[in-house]
Amino acid sequence: MNSVLFLLATTLFIQNTWQIFNSPDGHFQIQVPGDFTEKTDSVKTDVGDLVYHTFFFQTQDSTADNLFYMVSYCDYPASVVFADSTGLADDFFKETIEAAAETVKGELTYSADIQLNSYPGKTWRIDYLGGKAVIKNRAYLVGSRYYALQTIAWKDKSLNSEGTKFFDSFRLMP
Repeated sequence: MNSVLFLLATTLFIQNTWQIFNSPDGHFQIQVPGDFTEKTDSVKTDVGDLVYHTFFFQTQDSTADNLFYMVSYCDYPASVVFADSTGLADDFFKETIEAAAETVKGELTYSADIQLNSYPGKTWRIDYLGGKAVIKNRAYLVGSRYYALQTIAWKDKSLNSEGTKFFDSFRLMP
């Protein structure tokens, strides 16, 4: 009996072990509940080719609070200045949020201004899959770099401390 309890306690401990992920090239660190997978994509846009660096963790545990965690960043050309212009930053975030909701055929249910240090940002929530799931997002403009953070959860588990821990652990690094 004691060995069964020890095995159960060890398994729970391993499943809930968070680690700090550092991205020297991305100049950030964040806590994540598993190993990130990295993906890089190049996208043609009106301002030129943009390279998106994405790091994600998708749990295999269907009972987890959050099923998906992601951080991505993209450097815009120096000629596209967002953070120095409130109007441009607002327009950029508005278009980003609208595109995110449209892409998943979801409904924007919340949006608010936030900051990271002195950098402008937005937080928003999209309900999708007919209201069964929730995508929570935070995004920041740091000079000409755009950072996006995201979690995905079933709606009945969308208010959880693990998502908050993930978002609140994001730090810019020199």
